[in-house]
Amino acid sequence: MVSSQARSRAVSEPAPGAGVTLVDSNVLLDLFTADPTWSPWSSARLAEALDRGPVLINQIVYGEVSVRFSSVEELDRVLAPDRFVRGNLPWPAAFLAARCFREYRARGGTRTSTLPDFLIGAHAAVLGMRLLTREASRYRKHFPTLNLIAPD
Repeated sequence: MVSSQARSRAVSEPAPGAGVTLVDSNVLLDLFTADPTWSPWSSARLAEALDRGPVLINQIVYGEVSVRFSSVEELDRVLAPDRFVRGNLPWPAAFLAARCFREYRARGGTRTSTLPDFLIGAHAAVLGMRLLTREASRYRKHFPTLNLIAPD
C-alpha cells in the first residue's frame, strides 16, 4: 500500500530542469548491497545530489531496486518520499528510449535487458535533469546532451 505522503509527492513532483537529479538503480543498489568497490562513491555522490536539490526516482528505478526488499513497506521506508521524489516517466521519454534501444540493437548491441537503462536515460534527457549513475558509457553514447554525474 502506498502512503498518502508518497502519493502526494508523486503528484507534486518538481518542475523539470537542471536542479533535479534522477538517480540510477545501480547507485542505490551499491548502497543497499554495501558494494565494497562502489558504495563509497555512490554514497558521496548521492549525498551531494540530495544537498543540491530534489532527487527523483521513477517506476523503473523503483522496480529494479525492489528485488532487494521483502515488502513494499520496507522499500518505501528506505526510499522515503521526503528524500526521493517519485516521478512518472513522460510518454515522450518512452518513445525516445525505444528509438535509442532500436538503434543500439541495429548497431549490434546484444544485451536484451538494456531497455530499462534507455528508459531512465530518456526520462532524464526529456525533462532536462541530471542523471546520477556509475555506468555512463551507454548514456553518453545514446544521450549525448544528458548532464551526467558519473565516475571519470
